[in-house]
Amino acid sequence: MLTFSALVAGSFSLGSMAAPLIAPAAFTALRFAIAAALVGAAALASGSLSRASFAAPWRHLLLGTIFASYFVLMFEGLKTAPAVSTAAVFTLTPLLSAGFGWILLRQRLTRRMAMALGIGAAGAVWVIFRADLVALMRFEVGRGEAIFFAGCIAHAAYTPLVRRLNRGETPLAFTFVMLLAGTLVLTLWARDEVLATDWPALPAVVWITLGYTAVFASAATFVLLQYATLRLPSAKVMAYTYLTPCWVILWEAGLGRGLPHGLVLAGIGLTVLALAMLLRDEEIA
Repeated sequence: MLTFSALVAGSFSLGSMAAPLIAPAAFTALRFAIAAALVGAAALASGSLSRASFAAPWRHLLLGTIFASYFVLMFEGLKTAPAVSTAAVFTLTPLLSAGFGWILLRQRLTRRMAMALGIGAAGAVWVIFRADLVALMRFEVGRGEAIFFAGCIAHAAYTPLVRRLNRGETPLAFTFVMLLAGTLVLTLWARDEVLATDWPALPAVVWITLGYTAVFASAATFVLLQYATLRLPSAKVMAYTYLTPCWVILWEAGLGRGLPHGLVLAGIGLTVLALAMLLRDEEIA
């Protein structure tokens, strides 16, 4: 999950540069198709793919639709929301995931976990409102952040659903069939946008973002997430997303896009504290 958070962060910074240049659904459809091909090849090479992997296809259609929704809404949100702010919204996912974990799996939170999730959420809210108390009191949420929050709800539901619906399939096989189903749903839903896109005329940043998100922020992270989800409680799996804003800040600095001011960094510090509390709780458990 540490690797997951580092890889995911790049999609926020690169995505904010590419999002205004292409329809989110068309971009995500091609991203899923490339990721499915990569994961499928790995599943075949490892011998983990069998006819049983395609049993009960409704499971994969459900999961593929949910995760595809998350990525479409993410890119739609990145059209107007800053990368660091969007990454902060992403850190609300563990709290949401804990709720879905209880509903679907009856996973209970320890007192320390609940406190950590609350601290992390407070830090995320501070960053989302850009350390502006007036905006916070008025609850002035940006349109991009609001759109992406809807996507985060889908992401939070996905995590416990994987554990609920997995029937012993390996992470590679389960991820491949989910990606295949997601690609099918996206292609049917966004076929007009896919056909209307002038793919050869797209700027280089779109293709760079597509390559990165398909290989590193899709294929690799999907397998990592599946692996972790089958071994950790949903809230703890998503708790590692608290590091994402830190990684995004490094990405933004590396791309020459500046750093957030000190008061915003205080909110990110709270999310790191939340992660430390959750890791300590894991060691005790």
